[in-house]
Formats: sequence, C-alpha cells, structure tokens
Amino acid sequence: MHLIRWIDNTRRHPSAILLAVQLAGMLLYPFIENTNAGRIGFGVFGILVLALTTGMVRRTPGLNWVSAGIALPAIVLLALQALFDMPHLLPWSSALEAIFYFYAAGSLIAYMMADRHATTDELFAAGGTFTLLAWGFAYVYLLMQALQPGCFAAAVNPQSARTWTELMYMSFALLSSTGIGDVIPLTTHARMVAAVEMFVGVMYLAAVVSRLIGLTLIDQRDTPAA
Repeated sequence: MHLIRWIDNTRRHPSAILLAVQLAGMLLYPFIENTNAGRIGFGVFGILVLALTTGMVRRTPGLNWVSAGIALPAIVLLALQALFDMPHLLPWSSALEAIFYFYAAGSLIAYMMADRHATTDELFAAGGTFTLLAWGFAYVYLLMQALQPGCFAAAVNPQSARTWTELMYMSFALLSSTGIGDVIPLTTHARMVAAVEMFVGVMYLAAVVSRLIGLTLIDQRDTPAA
C-alpha cells in the first residue's frame, strides 16, 4: 500500500523527484569529488539527472525531439569520459549540458506560466527550475574555464582550476543574489556571464516565483471555508 501511494505521488509530482535528486547530488558529490570512483559515479549521476530532466520536459510545452537531440549526445560524452578517461571531451559535454539545462528550465517556466492556478507540482517545479538554471550556468563556467584557464579564482589554491563544486557554489550565490563567495570571475568574459546570471536570478524571482505565490494566495482566498 505504501509503495503504491509513493508511486502515485511520484507520478503526480515529478518535479519534486527532480528537485530532490539534484539537491542530493550536490550534497553527496563533495565526498567523492577527489576520487576516481567519484568521477565515474558523478558521470553516471549526470546521466541520471539528464534522463529525469528529459522526462520533465515531456510534461511541458517543450519539444521532445529538441530535448532528446541535446540530451543524447551529452549522455554519450559523459559516458565516454566516465569509462575511458577522455578529459578533452569536457568542453563539448559541458556546452551540451548547459544548453540542455537552459532549455529544460525554459520549458518548465512555460509550464508554470501557462496555468492560472498554482498546483503542488508547479511549486516543486519552481525549485527544480531554479536548480536547473544554477546547473546550466555552472556548466557554462566549466566550459569557460576549459577554454580560458584561469578565468576564475578562489581564496584556496588561487592558481588551480576551480572544481565543479566551487563553480556550482558560485552559480547558486549569483543566481540567488546572495553574494559571490570566495570564488570570483577574473576575466571580462567571465564577469559578464556572471552579471547575466545575476540578472536572470532577479527576473526569475520577480516574474515567476512571485506569480506562483500570488496564484497560491488567490486560490486560498477563493477556497470556501469548511
């Protein structure tokens, strides 16, 4: 009975599953970041997130063939990097993953904006979309670092390449407009992309999240008291 109820909830709230998987991956990755098994494991995890996100796009106004056309090459490149140690594929996979996450985020935003009532799944989708945007920009930064080494610095090992965890931390800090932390962009291109992410974060909170909150308040006001 509990299993059936859990399956039913996942079908009704797939956005919650996507959000939970992404947050879990972010919390677990620092434990395995510096190990060979961790590199392979994170490649597999990336494939899992891409598969889940593809499933989410199918529920939105996004085009299935577009999402699949971006996701499949990215999955192949991730698998090659995980199995055969091919680091030269990193810029290509990072670019494809960034494009895919942005496309998925745009599709979820269209899904949330198309309704006049805020459902529970749309509230989870708001969180899932925020993480998709943060992941997308993190992979843009990973691509920029591969093409322009030294474009990001940090207080710890300032001359070293920034890890995925550090770039993800910076991405969340910029997107939420809570600051920039100890990871900073050094080059002009990196700073302009960081500025774009700050703008996207402010507009997302102002236009999408505030609308969902407003719809939720309207639904509560219109619901008759028991």
